[in-house]
Amino acid sequence: MFQIRIHGRGGQGVVSAAEMLSVAAFLEDKHAQAVPSFGSERMGAPVVAFCRIDDQPIRLREPVLEPDILIIQDPTLFNAIDVFNGLTEDGHLLINTGKTIEELGIENAVEHLPDGHVCTVPATDIALTHVKRPVPNAVLLGALSAVTGVIKIDSVIEAIETKFPGKVGQANITAAKVAYAMAQTSALQEATHA
Repeated sequence: MFQIRIHGRGGQGVVSAAEMLSVAAFLEDKHAQAVPSFGSERMGAPVVAFCRIDDQPIRLREPVLEPDILIIQDPTLFNAIDVFNGLTEDGHLLINTGKTIEELGIENAVEHLPDGHVCTVPATDIALTHVKRPVPNAVLLGALSAVTGVIKIDSVIEAIETKFPGKVGQANITAAKVAYAMAQTSALQEATHA
């Protein structure tokens, strides 16, 4: 089973990201489950959502405590909560930022992760360029596809189209493709420097 935990803030589409990810998995004939977790439901409040993907039926219903990948939609959360709690030793980390790990001040938290398992993508900037709104959710799903290979980019595109038909969907698809290409390039560069 592949387990994903998505951290963000209210208004960033954290729950929608988990839903689209589960739809993408269904499109590949996999079993999937998206679970939102709500605290205070207001704009800007920390929000977390979970997604599980497996080839077998999923019976778990609790929050993802040991994610295979963490998606951080808002890096200011590093100072607010322990987003790294439970991240597996060979886990992946995908962060919405244009900053380096050193600039974020999280080197110690990620030093145990294997080379190529930490990826930064300026998803909000990409979304602003293509979607004209600061919503990084669909953008990061494109990057997730490149980083983990757990879901194909074509399935992500179809899931985005299902959630956001029309011009909004097309803009999100373009943004997801940009992030996919950026994450692939980032992973290749890190692999050659390792």
